[in-house]
Amino acid sequence: MERVDVAVVGGGVVGLAAACAISERGRSTCLLERHPKVGLEASTHNSGVIHSGIYYPEESLKARLCVEGRNALYEFCARHDVPHTRCGKLIVCSDATEIPVLEELAKRGRANGVEDLCIVDSQFIKTHEPFVRACAALWSPSTGIVEAETLIRTLTQLATAQDVFLLTGTAILNGTAASDGVELQTPRERIFARTVVNAAGLYADNLSAMLGGEMFTIYPVRGEYAELSPKAQELVNGLIYPLPDRSGHGLGVHLTKTTWGTVTVGPTSRYQSVKDDYEGNRLPLGSLYESVCRLLPNLKIGDLRMGGTGIRAKLCPAHVPFADFMLRRDTRVPRLIHAAGIDSPGLTACLAIGRQISNLAEEILA
Repeated sequence: MERVDVAVVGGGVVGLAAACAISERGRSTCLLERHPKVGLEASTHNSGVIHSGIYYPEESLKARLCVEGRNALYEFCARHDVPHTRCGKLIVCSDATEIPVLEELAKRGRANGVEDLCIVDSQFIKTHEPFVRACAALWSPSTGIVEAETLIRTLTQLATAQDVFLLTGTAILNGTAASDGVELQTPRERIFARTVVNAAGLYADNLSAMLGGEMFTIYPVRGEYAELSPKAQELVNGLIYPLPDRSGHGLGVHLTKTTWGTVTVGPTSRYQSVKDDYEGNRLPLGSLYESVCRLLPNLKIGDLRMGGTGIRAKLCPAHVPFADFMLRRDTRVPRLIHAAGIDSPGLTACLAIGRQISNLAEEILA
């Protein structure tokens, strides 16, 4: 049986960031990922936006860790040459009656520590995004984009340099919790870890149940994307968002100029019953076009191409508008740490989440 201080289950951006933060403190660490490569699920199937911290309730983990994580991520990307751009974001409204919604978003963002927000007029919008139709917008200059695949690769290299054992293609078959640690059974070995970090994404609820931990539910929510054709990419310079979805489960279908010059449209937000259905019953392009043409009136439906999809791991059902990150020790298995329900802004907050998980691990291992 192999023995380690910490076993991190899940090789997404949060699991990798946690493994790096834990191993940096000299703790023996392994990371187990069921896929043959790390970062194949939500970590690289998203918009790649570095959020500023506008949308989340004051004093929530999402608000605090988004602001902390944003600053840490910009510094990390600059230090490790991860492609990124602090391009700013416009949240636009087409009708003056919607300006109070922008003002409320600005108020919430400032309460969360986002100090550079301002309401701008149509002339400002035209200067930044000439093809957008809007009467006013909330300008967030500290919002940006990051190349998620390179971020994943960089975190993997850092973890390896810090002697993290990366076990890809390794599923957890079973586990037994004891007072001094948790034994994990994989297809090839048994691992005894003094602490286990549950960063299993869509399957965090399954892992908790398997280890005798708390019962909770992860709800899979699929987001679908389109892309602009090459000739239509010149219509967008940066990040263009509508007002947030009234359901609370999405930020609205938005336009994102990637670091390599393409433009994504999306994502949508749809609850589904299974955790691995990325392509069944795809929405027609007309659904996405209907949303985005309100922002870009010059866009034609022929300018859209089918894009990818992603599935978010949410902790709240469709009728509940908000659930915070679950970042804490399990109440039944004290040596199990949950990093569950890490939907947006999980990519932005990943380094801050990693530090918090590391602190929780130190409480157990001290």
